[in-house]
Amino acid sequence: QVQLVESGGGLVQAGGSLRLSCAASGSISSINAMGWYRQAPGKQRELVATSTRGGSPNLPDSVKGRFTISRDNAKNTVYLQMNSLKPEDTAVYYCYARKYYSDGVDYWGQGTQVTVSN
Repeated sequence: QVQLVESGGGLVQAGGSLRLSCAASGSISSINAMGWYRQAPGKQRELVATSTRGGSPNLPDSVKGRFTISRDNAKNTVYLQMNSLKPEDTAVYYCYARKYYSDGVDYWGQGTQVTVSN
């Protein structure tokens, strides 16, 4: 089992920045990928960023150039640096982890609210 604990959400004005953290504990060696999804009210959960061991970060065009994902393997922590935030970035952000040889999400964090005001 793996436990994911997120921190760093909050309220920020448009154009501002936030950094989310997700600390993993438990069977860390089983984890290949970690990253973030987000879900806005009334919308489907969407993938925001992925960090894979030994691979390049993967982010969708909607956040590329504004968001950066990084990973500290020594601390078993993944970070999401969010710059130039827009009101449409408002959502609950969920950290996730995927095991080796898995196709889906195996573990979820509890979610952290990010609200961007005009």
